[in-house]
Amino acid sequence: MNVSANSHSDTRHTAADGVFDRLRSDIVSLRLVPGAKVSEVEIAKQQGVSRQPVREAFIRLNNMKLLTVRPQRATVVRKISRSGLLDARFIRTAVEVEVVQRACATFDGRAIGFKRNLAQQKQAAARGDTDRFHALDYDFHRLLCVAAGAEFAFATIAANKAHVDRLCMLSLVDSDAMESLYDDHARILECLEAKDPESIVKMTRNHLSRLDQTIAAACRKHPDFFEA
Repeated sequence: MNVSANSHSDTRHTAADGVFDRLRSDIVSLRLVPGAKVSEVEIAKQQGVSRQPVREAFIRLNNMKLLTVRPQRATVVRKISRSGLLDARFIRTAVEVEVVQRACATFDGRAIGFKRNLAQQKQAAARGDTDRFHALDYDFHRLLCVAAGAEFAFATIAANKAHVDRLCMLSLVDSDAMESLYDDHARILECLEAKDPESIVKMTRNHLSRLDQTIAAACRKHPDFFEA
């Protein structure tokens, strides 16, 4: 009896994870835009599961502030919080400044991973592949944490990733935007290889401050996607 119950629970958990992953991906990629209504019944039908794992996924996404679940009312994709984005940027800047300073002090000169990443970024930008570029962008910053011997710090950097991801999907719509970020990354690597902590901190702050202009431009272009 206990074995059967545990097996059912594991199966249900796996189904809920699958629904969660798919919905989170759809929200972050803007296949489900801010303000869009989502139906528990329709999602269950689309993914071939019962309503229970969908309900569990909705709760998790509500806790992440990606969905707004309201009893007896339609569940909607939550709008992007401008203040939340700025809070996330503040925390990320504080962490990454420490990371790059430590990286400069401990860097062993092996930059193969960085250079491979940058080459792939350049290719993605040339193809206009925003999904691929965005993944490589985050991996570049993970590599900085690895170089600093502080990979644990990437968990903090990525903690609010889903919210910033949606903004990036709005802003990385042309090769120029991706090229600008690629150039920043290339200059950050140059500073790292030179073991120049003052320059790498300045470059990192400048790189992350681009979020301010990105938010302003996205709000002008898509005002209905944002909340205070």
